[in-house]
Amino acid sequence: MLKVEQLHQYYGGSHILRGVSLEAPAGAITVILGRNGVGKTTLLKSLMGVVPVKSGSVRLGQRDITHAPPYERARAGVGYVPQGREIFGRLTVEENLRMGLAPKSGREPIPHELFELFPVLKQMLHRRGGDLSGGQQQQLAIARALAAGPRVLILDEPTEGIQPSIIKDIGRVLRRLADVGWRGERMAVVLVEQFYDFAAELADHYLVMERGEVVQRGRGRDMEAEGVRGRLAI
Repeated sequence: MLKVEQLHQYYGGSHILRGVSLEAPAGAITVILGRNGVGKTTLLKSLMGVVPVKSGSVRLGQRDITHAPPYERARAGVGYVPQGREIFGRLTVEENLRMGLAPKSGREPIPHELFELFPVLKQMLHRRGGDLSGGQQQQLAIARALAAGPRVLILDEPTEGIQPSIIKDIGRVLRRLADVGWRGERMAVVLVEQFYDFAAELADHYLVMERGEVVQRGRGRDMEAEGVRGRLAI
């Protein structure tokens, strides 16, 4: 579904991404792990076109989106949940969800399936996003990214600052999106995460980054045996 080959990115004279390659197939959760500052967020921003890449390629199915702007990637089927959620605090929950429909015409009805995944959002449809708890805002951010029906969902540390009960809910949703699909189509999920237990529970495939490079990769079920936890320790 999503294929990245030999991605390089610089900030000034600093070489941030060093030949990063990965594949995220439909129907699977691909987890990217690493300590702070190793380039994980830069990688996701590069996949979304927020940060232009110096060299390498990004393909969505058969389409080369390496140099496509973010709005074209969203229309092509890439959904993005940024670190820190970045919901619109002054807009209502409903208005936030309608913003997620912008890659389409923006006039479609909000998919009712979103409220099956996140029932709390239906109860708070007319409340301002800024009035929601951190966990509710994260659910809103994920629902907003799903509204346009993406083929690939990219999430940057969705468990950060979230209470354990909501973390479990988010995990169940991500597993359902990969296994069952979204609106009839299985989805590729790309998850950047520092919370090892959450990542290990969900990962079908994993990659570990250090200093802008992928230094280890494998199957999620092998993470413990292959010493991934130790690589994340400070």
